[in-house]
Amino acid sequence: MTVTVAATQMACSWDTSANVEKASRLIHQAAEQDAQIVLIQELFETPYFCIDEQSKHFDLAHTLEEQPTIKHMQALARSLQVVLPISYFERAGQAYFNSLAVIDADGEIVGHYRKSHIPDSPAYEEKFYFSPGDTGFQVVQTRYARIGVAVCWDQWFPEAARVMVLQGAQMLLYPTAIGSETADPTLDSKDHWQTTMRGHSAANMVPVIASNRIGTEQSQGEEITFYGSSFITDHCGAMLAEADRHTETVLTASFDLAFQHQYRRAWGVFRDRRPDLYKPLLSLDGHSD
Repeated sequence: MTVTVAATQMACSWDTSANVEKASRLIHQAAEQDAQIVLIQELFETPYFCIDEQSKHFDLAHTLEEQPTIKHMQALARSLQVVLPISYFERAGQAYFNSLAVIDADGEIVGHYRKSHIPDSPAYEEKFYFSPGDTGFQVVQTRYARIGVAVCWDQWFPEAARVMVLQGAQMLLYPTAIGSETADPTLDSKDHWQTTMRGHSAANMVPVIASNRIGTEQSQGEEITFYGSSFITDHCGAMLAEADRHTETVLTASFDLAFQHQYRRAWGVFRDRRPDLYKPLLSLDGHSD
């Protein structure tokens, strides 16, 4: 079966309706290019509010059941017959999560993931807002493919990618918000970022799809310039499509899932794994006892 996927990128303002409309337009463009699975960037309803710590931003959170953008995207998915992994700020009781709902092509929510790894660095102050996710890594059967979904900082952890592929993911999708580093203005992590995820793709022999945001955002003296560069790899980690740093974009690529399955099986990487030797991974300091 051949599946066409899309990665998008866009700039965000404090006009939530305009952001949702822009995302919807990109999804329409992707569908017009025959995309069946369309990825929108992390927390696209607003600017990246985690750039600093302001308690008023907790008002941006909604429960899954009451989230208006999710409802809008359910209708859009149903209309266009596309799969939409949608990032949002979730409120659940007294807890708050950086979450992602997977909407199938019939508009039904078939998966729900809470970001597992929460960063805490200057201008990426996510630990103030989000609890670590409690869903475990999510692999979701959709109409077109079995997809693994994770969010931004999760993409730096090879363990997450391996777990999702072990659970049957045929591709990995990462909505993202990453750019300049206020602690070190000379640091440009774009190549490192892409290389890390291309490694997940090559090691696990699945495509990786990443959607990042663009534009410069400011708050209380902090500033991030997001570097876009959204991309799609093939099952060997080769770059199939890559956006630039500045332009609103829709990227597409098509995959023969049966061929990729045969390729993974023939290489024997999963056959030759040694889980009995991996116990140090279960500790923080590398000791298994």
